[in-house]
Amino acid sequence: MTLHVERLMGPESLDALSVEWESLHMQLSPRTPYTSPLWNRLWWRHLSDQRTWVRDEFFVHVVRDGHGALVAVAPLMLTHRPATGLLRLRELQFFGADSNVTEIRGVVCGPEDHDAVIDALRAHFQTQQHEWHRLLWSGIREQSRARMLNDGDDSVVWRRKSVDYYLPLPSSWEEMKLKLSRNMKEALRKCYNSLRRAGHTFTVRVVSEPHEAAAALENLIQLHKARASASDMVPHPDAFESLTVREFFTDYALRMAGRNQLRIFQLEIAGEVVAARAAFVFGDEMYLAHSGYRPEWGKYSVMTTLVAETFKWAIANQISGVNLSTGTDASKTRWKPTEVVFWEGTQKSSSYMGRLVPLAFDNLARATLHMSSLMWLLPHVRRHHR
Repeated sequence: MTLHVERLMGPESLDALSVEWESLHMQLSPRTPYTSPLWNRLWWRHLSDQRTWVRDEFFVHVVRDGHGALVAVAPLMLTHRPATGLLRLRELQFFGADSNVTEIRGVVCGPEDHDAVIDALRAHFQTQQHEWHRLLWSGIREQSRARMLNDGDDSVVWRRKSVDYYLPLPSSWEEMKLKLSRNMKEALRKCYNSLRRAGHTFTVRVVSEPHEAAAALENLIQLHKARASASDMVPHPDAFESLTVREFFTDYALRMAGRNQLRIFQLEIAGEVVAARAAFVFGDEMYLAHSGYRPEWGKYSVMTTLVAETFKWAIANQISGVNLSTGTDASKTRWKPTEVVFWEGTQKSSSYMGRLVPLAFDNLARATLHMSSLMWLLPHVRRHHR
C-alpha cells in the first residue's frame, strides 16, 4: 500500500477533515474518546499551551492511500521551550499532554494499518529533522514497537508502556458472572449484601438527557475530588485539579450529551448520589471514563456495585464491549478483560541540538516547571503582603 503524508496548515483545517475523521474513528475497535475528531479539536482549543516558557504549534498530519482515502490522522504539535528565541528546544509530540485526562495518545488508524502508517510517518519525519529536536512517540502498539526494535534504528528509547483494558460482553449478566473468578463472585455478593444488611437500598439512575447533563457532571466532578482528597484510602489523583482541564472535559461531555453519546451512571441511596461514573457510547461500544464516590460509603464497595450495574445496563442495551480505560489495578483486571498494550518512546533528531536532547530537555523541563511555579506563586505573595 502506497501512503502519502500531508501536513494540515491550521486548526481550522480540522473542520474540513471532520467527516472523514469521524468515519475513520467509528471503524476502530476498541474505540476511545481520544481517537475522535471532537476530543482532539476541543483539546487543542482548551489545552494547547501559548505561554512565554512553552508554546504549542499546530503540527497535525494525515496519511492517505494512493486513491486519496484517509488512512490515518496524526494529531501532532510542535512544542517550543521557550516560546521564542534561537536556543529554544522543539519537541514533536501528540495531542494529550495533560494530567490524567487523555489516557492514550498517538496515531488514529486501524490496527491493520498501524505498522504501515508508523513506517510512513517515521520516514517522513526523518526528512524533516530540521523542524524538531525530539520526537515523542505515543500509542505505539506492541507489534510496531517490536518492528522498530528489529530494524536497526537505535534512536528510539522506549520509556514506558500502558495497558488499555477492553471487556467484550456476553448476551446476559448471568453468563458474564459464570466466567468470573470465585473471589470476584464473592466480592460482588459482599458489596450487595453489605448495603442490605445495613438497611440501605439503592437505585441506579442513568443520566443522558442534555438538560440534566451539566448538573450530573458537576456532581460527578465533586465526587471525584472527594475520593481523590481522602487521606485514609489508596492515593487517587484528582484529574480535575486544573480548572482548564475541568472546563475541557465538561465541554466535551456536554457536546457528547447533545449527540446522545453521554451516560452518567449514578448510585443513589436515600435520595443522595453516593457514587457516579461517566461513560461515552460509540455505536455498540462504551468507554468508562472518570468516576467518584463519597469516601464514607467506601466500606460498602459502592463503586463495585455501580460498575456491576453499569455492565447490566450495557448488556440490556446491546453494548458489545466496554472499555475499562488504562491503569493496571484490580478494579479492572478482576473482570478478566482483554489487554491492548501501547508503548511510549523518544527519538532524537540527528541535528546538533538533537544530540544534546536528553540533557537539554530534562534541564529545561525542570527550569520551566520551576518558573511556572514562581509565576503562579507571585500574585499570591503580593496579596499576602498587602
